[in-house]
Amino acid sequence: MRTYSWSALLISVLIGFFCNAIAQELTKPLTIVVPTAPGGLNDIIPRLLSVKLSESLRQNVVVENRPSANGVVAADYVARAVPDGSIIGVGNSGTHAVNATLYKKLPYDPVRDFAPITQFAENGLVIVSHPAVPANTVAELIALAKKRKGVLNAAIAGATGEVATNALKLQAGIDMTNVPYKGGPPAIIAIISGEVDLTITSYATVIQQVKAGKLKVLGVTSTNRFALLPNVPTVAESGLPGFEIIMWYGLFAPARTPENIVRRLRDEVVKGLNAPNIRQRLLAENCDIIGSTPEEFGAKVKRDVEKFRKVILESGMPRL
Repeated sequence: MRTYSWSALLISVLIGFFCNAIAQELTKPLTIVVPTAPGGLNDIIPRLLSVKLSESLRQNVVVENRPSANGVVAADYVARAVPDGSIIGVGNSGTHAVNATLYKKLPYDPVRDFAPITQFAENGLVIVSHPAVPANTVAELIALAKKRKGVLNAAIAGATGEVATNALKLQAGIDMTNVPYKGGPPAIIAIISGEVDLTITSYATVIQQVKAGKLKVLGVTSTNRFALLPNVPTVAESGLPGFEIIMWYGLFAPARTPENIVRRLRDEVVKGLNAPNIRQRLLAENCDIIGSTPEEFGAKVKRDVEKFRKVILESGMPRL
């Protein structure tokens, strides 16, 4: 009789715990924190997903922008949030992989302080130049840079762009001068005006200028060619085997968020990514849709932290 009572009590406690966890997962409003101002893929993707998540989770989903230099403020806010699934954040290869080494005293640990949910998309970058630059491919650019040591100027708009530029310089053994700008638009204007020669950025940032003939694409930094630019070779194809710089985007919860909440969010995000309107929009933005598991995403973050650490330290990139 006593055994039965203890068993019944244990079952009752487990059922209560399970029900409370499910109720918590499904009923609390969800805030998705974005590390940039409105506009751009960091903001576009969660806004598209928020509609689907609101429907599937049957709760309010709010997208909140907390822009700052290199996304530090937003990432730190998510890391310090209560780990109950009510606050999650958009992270990218800059906020998590680059910042890990870029900052001497980062207020959050990109690996330890987060529970990866899923990587929802990624895209390579493009190397674009002013039409007057006498190089039409990355191979020709490398030859030109070796001939004109230190003469070519590369516009830098953001940490990921600087890491990509330094990675190219290191592997190709070339010398170019990095010129920093406060954001992508000023950097693009500087190239069009002839103030600098080239930059490495997302294709979505320059697609209109490329179509108008104001910029030309020399190469792409992904492993495979872009579907939107099938005739433009990758950097790896252009004499630098293994070269790859990918800008990725994903969702993170605070560390210690219950696993059932993390996995439920991941499953619902993947369903949203497969919605025709979202797929079409991401493909139009030259994004590859991923939808990885939390384990796969966590492993990718760790790999890129080490990959970018090597580039930042070997290139002598100034640390903050």
